[in-house]
Amino acid sequence: MHHPTSPDPRHDGLVRVRGAREHNLKGVDVDIPRDVLAVFTGVSGSGKSSLAFGTIYAEAQRRYFESVAPYARRLIHQVGAPKVGEISGLPPAVSLQQSRSAPTSRSSVGTVTTLSNSLRMLFSRAGTYPEGAERLDSDAFSSNTAAGACPSCHGLGQVHRTTEELLVPDPSLSIREGAVAAWPGAWQGKNLRDVLDALGYDVDRPWRELSQADREWILFTDEQPVVTVHPVRDAGRIHRPYQGTYMSANRYVLKTFSDSKSQSLRAKAEQFLESTPCPACGGARLRAESLAVTFAGRTIADLAGVPLADLADLLAAEGDTSETARVLTEDLRARIATVTELGLGYLSLDRSTPTLSSGELQRLRLATQLRSGLFGVVYVLDEPSAGLHPADTESLLTVLDRLKASGNSVFVVEHHLDVMRHADWLVDVGPQAGEHGGLVLHSGPVAGLREIADSATARYLFAEEPVAERQVRVPTGWLKVGPVTRHNLVDVTAELPLGAFTAVTGVSGSGKSTLIGEITEDLEGVGRLVVVDQKPIGRTPRSNLATYTGLFDVVRKLFAATDEAKARGYGVGRFSFNVTGGRCETCQGEGFVSVELLFLPSTYTPCPDCAGARYNPETLQVAYRGRNIAEVLDLTVESAAEFFEAADDDAARPVLRSLRTLLDVGLGYLRLGQPATELSGGEAQRIKLASELQRVRRGHTLYLLDEPTTGLHPADVEVLLRQLNGLVDAGHSVVVVEHDMAVVAGADWVVDMGPGGGGAGGRVVAAGSPREVAAAPGSATAPYLGRALP
Repeated sequence: MHHPTSPDPRHDGLVRVRGAREHNLKGVDVDIPRDVLAVFTGVSGSGKSSLAFGTIYAEAQRRYFESVAPYARRLIHQVGAPKVGEISGLPPAVSLQQSRSAPTSRSSVGTVTTLSNSLRMLFSRAGTYPEGAERLDSDAFSSNTAAGACPSCHGLGQVHRTTEELLVPDPSLSIREGAVAAWPGAWQGKNLRDVLDALGYDVDRPWRELSQADREWILFTDEQPVVTVHPVRDAGRIHRPYQGTYMSANRYVLKTFSDSKSQSLRAKAEQFLESTPCPACGGARLRAESLAVTFAGRTIADLAGVPLADLADLLAAEGDTSETARVLTEDLRARIATVTELGLGYLSLDRSTPTLSSGELQRLRLATQLRSGLFGVVYVLDEPSAGLHPADTESLLTVLDRLKASGNSVFVVEHHLDVMRHADWLVDVGPQAGEHGGLVLHSGPVAGLREIADSATARYLFAEEPVAERQVRVPTGWLKVGPVTRHNLVDVTAELPLGAFTAVTGVSGSGKSTLIGEITEDLEGVGRLVVVDQKPIGRTPRSNLATYTGLFDVVRKLFAATDEAKARGYGVGRFSFNVTGGRCETCQGEGFVSVELLFLPSTYTPCPDCAGARYNPETLQVAYRGRNIAEVLDLTVESAAEFFEAADDDAARPVLRSLRTLLDVGLGYLRLGQPATELSGGEAQRIKLASELQRVRRGHTLYLLDEPTTGLHPADVEVLLRQLNGLVDAGHSVVVVEHDMAVVAGADWVVDMGPGGGGAGGRVVAAGSPREVAAAPGSATAPYLGRALP
């Protein structure tokens, strides 16, 4: 047999990337070994996600599409392959990226982990049925199927209804004075009043003096009588009689709530509704036949409401003899074990996905993958430590090691120094963000990064100089929160200092977000409340950095004021990509068209006509200081600041102010027209912070930030802290929920929740200066905080 002298390069155990130019990558060549834990690091916006997700994962996905179906080739052609010369040695890839989509209320912990399927199977095959009942399919135990959903509430478990107290908050008013608060405003409300008048109801008597029967009919009737209305004459206006239809307040509210497309109208309708558990199923979402079946003496709804850690114990205790039951419960317990191992044992199966943090969701997916038994694939993860307390990070590392041990490559984009230290291989991208990044500074074992002078990561990973001791600020007052009883908090009270920087800490599920969720503007001492969260700033490519911060309005005015625009009669609206006129009509100004695919999520591809410019050719002929509007939108914040600075135009001053605050929060690398759909949660949060910083504040403001350092490199965390401390120095108060001990160590006051998650948490374990909390007994945070203090 012939032995070749050189081994086949395709099987030398390396993923070789050549000429990667996706996003800001500058023709990157890099080799990464397979079957290792490889961590991609670099400042936010340096290009590490473009390399891990935009290039390596995207290419693996493209190859998968190619192999599945001929029609997918057309699609790849439209979506465009990642910009890379070639990648060799690439196994199939699975992405567990933090999802930015809005999951529906029907999606839950049980559906994400597929544990619900196993539990339904258990009830269908091994449940205790009432005498003479026939065996149900596992479908009948799902509230998302016609076979299982309670017919009264369609499987939602809640019914919405109105009451007289909600519809008529002030019964001393007459109908003419607006007693029926739920009615629409303006003409429509006046019309309903006139129709009632024509029907013979007294619209001038106080509501409480009307008979019970009349009040009942006005608010709750399902009849919709039509009458001729003779409007009262206003001087100087001619009113013709018209046919008016009556609709009761209850009917109007329910109709608006279920049918209206307008978010604000639905929100208004919701004020007049109370949701109560569905009387038919008692909130269990299932039809009676399904709820008649039990296992271990409980219905499936009971078991779905129990925290997973307790569910595993219940299943273990059930001494059912049947072989089927034994096999099914063992499988369930093994699946639950991986979820509890990742510190999520406090979640129950019926907990809906929108109420989970992105870190929790990604770890649930991770637990599901651990059981899938795949091998020989690349897992690409996006900051799995997000939202994890240092105590839980250790179990995360164990799980990543197990994925690796079963023969997979684990590629992780991460900012957490402990995860970096644990890596077998480290790829550092930089040196800075945006155009000043896009290079691979180091690809090799972790220790080798020490030699790289340009690396921002090396500075923190091998930090020698100790942290300087900070002087703790003296509070200007105290804010009392509570007593709170919600989720796992029972009668909890906390005191937070005003005019200071407070960090709220604790393991996942300990109740941190619940506690700070109770801070409202009504509390004494708050003044103005600004909540800066990581929710996207928009769900479509129409919303972007320039429109969100309001600087785009000024830019459009600058363009409309040019001689060329005036000569053509172009106003401000011509330069908007949201209205007809100046925009490209093929993509309606989105710059992208959506491609719908069978079985696959829809994807956006650049518009074939304007190639992503969003405008029609005529609009693009107008230039301001030598650039058209699409070219201005394409500038990064940093280049835009230079461009408008050089323009030296008084009208452009407000743009510069917006751009400077964006630079201050470290977002100089983003393009002005960058669609909101491409921004990470951390970026969205800093854009909101920048919009806040550019407003001149009078009076005290309390800023609330939930895990602001998620998605931030230690170097960016420093920039952010400088901003937040600046706000405190200006007399405001800042409260953050935080897992990054470097941030907590620099706070004036720490409130530590816990000691565990879910039922084992929900108490204030310690409160005081970082030094005091680091010495607190029984706190899961103390030992980690102690290490971060000088």
